[in-house]
Amino acid sequence: MNRNEKEDAVSKVKEMVENSTAVFLTDYSGINVEDINELRNQFRNEGVKYKVYKNTIFKRALEQAGKFDKLADHLEGMTGFAFANEENPVAPAKIIKKYFDKNKKLSLKACYIEDEYFDGSELNKLALLPSKNDLIAAIIGSINAPVSGIVGSINAVMRDLVSVIDEISKKKAA
Repeated sequence: MNRNEKEDAVSKVKEMVENSTAVFLTDYSGINVEDINELRNQFRNEGVKYKVYKNTIFKRALEQAGKFDKLADHLEGMTGFAFANEENPVAPAKIIKKYFDKNKKLSLKACYIEDEYFDGSELNKLALLPSKNDLIAAIIGSINAPVSGIVGSINAVMRDLVSVIDEISKKKAA
């Protein structure tokens, strides 16, 4: 790779870093090509880009981007990079955990979500975090709950009133 190609590669990686809400570093050693392709499909389905770059190129891109600086400490060996956007920044953690639990490969080295750093030992915690859509659904559900409770209460009062009127009319008819 000549100097211009390296500079182009660094600028592409820098752009990926700058446009990502979350970046995950994985150790993909021991994984065959078929499994990597399946993992890439899973990542793609969640809107995540999974790439492999030379560690030195990624390190330069981090320096130029000025983001996610602690990731440079984990750039050793076979490293894969998952770039997530704000729609679902925890999706890579869920995919990595699922694959790791099944195959004991593809371990998490470290990651950043927003400006928060996590090392690989925190994968289980990260995988349990709800996605943005799950959080929105929970909030809407909690907002909707009081409204449905009020409607239920009003319906109960009306039902009870109708029952009382019905009982009174039965007594007067008898």
